[in-house]
Amino acid sequence: MFHLHERLAADTVEVTRWPLCRVLLMNDRTYPWLILVPQRAEVREIHQLAAADRARLTEEVAAAARALETECGADKMNVAALGNVVAQLHVHVIARFRSDPAWPRPVWGVVPSEAYDTEGMAAMMARLRPALSAAAESLGEI
Repeated sequence: MFHLHERLAADTVEVTRWPLCRVLLMNDRTYPWLILVPQRAEVREIHQLAAADRARLTEEVAAAARALETECGADKMNVAALGNVVAQLHVHVIARFRSDPAWPRPVWGVVPSEAYDTEGMAAMMARLRPALSAAAESLGEI
């Protein structure tokens, strides 16, 4: 049975669920940042997914990246599956800007995380939900 890791649950807000992944928004207003978590129990690595799930993950990550890039006007999209702190398989999809405080370095550890306030979170969710809903329609069946 799938359970979202407690660290991911604490650091994110669920935006939507797709056929394979939960799509989460990282609660850090410094960067528009989604995390996709395949809803499969005890999976830590991409290669541990069944072939169909690996294909689905690729499509869902690409759809999330397209939606975030379009919605936020990103200069670059960073996509990573690290898992050094949280072993549960999850994929970071981060919109990057030449003006962001970490550019061109990775986002981790550059500036302290700054949570959205209530209004900011509501505004970001209002932007992302329609974009991710449209992206989900483009996924099709694999």
